Amino acid sequence: MNKRLVFAAGALAFGLSAPAGAADMAARPYTKAPPAAVATVYDWSGFYIGANGGWGSSRNSWDSVAPFAVGPEGSHDATGAVAGGQVGYRWQTGTWVFGLEAQGDWADLRGSNLSTLFGPGFRNDSRINAFGLFTGQVGWATNNVLFYVKGGAAVTDNRNRIYSTATGAQLASTGDDTRWGGTVGVGLEYGFAPGWSAGVEYDHLFMQDRTLNFTTPAGVAFGADRIRQDVDLVTVRLNYKFGGAFGGRY
Repeated sequence: MNKRLVFAAGALAFGLSAPAGAADMAARPYTKAPPAAVATVYDWSGFYIGANGGWGSSRNSWDSVAPFAVGPEGSHDATGAVAGGQVGYRWQTGTWVFGLEAQGDWADLRGSNLSTLFGPGFRNDSRINAFGLFTGQVGWATNNVLFYVKGGAAVTDNRNRIYSTATGAQLASTGDDTRWGGTVGVGLEYGFAPGWSAGVEYDHLFMQDRTLNFTTPAGVAFGADRIRQDVDLVTVRLNYKFGGAFGGRY
């Protein structure tokens, strides 16, 4: 009986002491939830300036016209290096990127062929010394990768000459030939650092056909040719965009 009384008294004492012990325990501290993660995205909007360099090829077809001998004189490719710069502005709406750009390049595209009309004694020579592109762009961006198409106006600065294959002397030339046409192109650009991007671009220039008069170095009329011209360009580009290149998005 005494043992049962002692056991009951101990159980009662434990039951009474448990709430008091729980009350003495410190409250659990409140922990604030961590902020939502912010994704870093590349922003293509803003003014940019850059440099480019690469290779070009111009297809030139000559046809002699009246009042001189009439007939085709053949075609040739004028190929060589190009280098220059570009300046533009882009604005981004979601994944879509729109832009305007002006590009000017020095060029050294040269080519020639022997005349099929006047014989192998005459060599027709074409050169492009410079060109310019004035284009609009529409692109699609995946963060810091931009794919775009472009189109607009093009201008080339040309020199057309006729040489003697026997002596190498210049027989006649057209002087300056500034020619306007259109251009379409496609490019891929990669933003590799804040403000900096690099890319590669292909452009095709549709230049108008022109009838040009040739004169000798003494100014005497030598002939006239209708010359058709198209140009293909492949360039590597490096751009710097002013302002921040990255933005936050939750």
